[in-house]
Amino acid sequence: MKKNKYIYTNGLIDLAQSRLGSKIVFKTDEFFAPASRIINPLPPVFKEGVFDLHGKWMDGWETRRKRKKGHDYLIIKLGKPGRVSKVNIDTSFFNGNQPTQVSLEACFSKKNIPYKKIKWNKILSNKKIKANNHHFFNIKSKTIYSHIKLNIFPDGGIARLRIYGSIDNNKIKFKKKMINLTSVLNGASIIACNNEHFGKAENILAPGMGKNMGDGWETRRSRGKNFDWLILKCVTAGKVNKIQIDTHHFKGNFPDACSLQAAYITKNNTPQLIVQNSNKWKLLLNKVKLGPHRKHNFQNTLMKNTKINYVKINIFPDGGISRIRLFGNPK
Repeated sequence: MKKNKYIYTNGLIDLAQSRLGSKIVFKTDEFFAPASRIINPLPPVFKEGVFDLHGKWMDGWETRRKRKKGHDYLIIKLGKPGRVSKVNIDTSFFNGNQPTQVSLEACFSKKNIPYKKIKWNKILSNKKIKANNHHFFNIKSKTIYSHIKLNIFPDGGIARLRIYGSIDNNKIKFKKKMINLTSVLNGASIIACNNEHFGKAENILAPGMGKNMGDGWETRRSRGKNFDWLILKCVTAGKVNKIQIDTHHFKGNFPDACSLQAAYITKNNTPQLIVQNSNKWKLLLNKVKLGPHRKHNFQNTLMKNTKINYVKINIFPDGGISRIRLFGNPK
């Protein structure tokens, strides 16, 4: 997803992540490692020399060696139905025990587990995969899906499955009351950022309090006069009343200060053009000092009566933020 010196996500969300409510509803086998690990939003890890009752501990989904015909598969029920644009099938740390091939199917069902006769659409044909690698594939489909089936041939282990797409928020009825305009649960997404060396930018939109320092957005030490930034797209256009910058768990690496800029964009601009024009956006929050491990609450006094749908957060000079929340009224 990298181009030049910036990181562009094109507004895509990992629809399979557990914090959206996505869950594994069926699997043929999980002898060596539980299927639920495959949708953990955190990157996989390797624990040297750690074994459990079934064998080597692996951070992912791993089935036993198949001794009969057929292949293993699992079904994910997406917490929020959506359109799929890209996938990452990650075999990190699976070396010699990864599947030889994978494929993906999808369907829409209101059932927890789709009934047996439902029609599954193949969104990714059989692809060969490598050990200890990220495998990115573009998906050409505009259909809204609620369930994803991952097929592995014939058996083996996958560390993570990322299903990048957009939440179908046309069916979400936004009431006039105040909501968090930057919640990933309703479709807020990251457009671009300049750095996410220690923590993914997408974490900043997650619900609840961050679990640890890794569950936030953290940049490298810049050592210069520059500053770091990210741009997000709100759930829907709205007028912001309250701003909350949360630095929980960032105690010695929180930013010294931050500022917010915002805009209302109706055209379908590219992420590159949005980044290019963002320097001209109006200030939503003047540059303010931040502190460690706390929630910082601010009232919107600069753009109180202005409708916005894109926000740029600038942190000076670098560091980590756990969450950003913009409370306002949908318009």
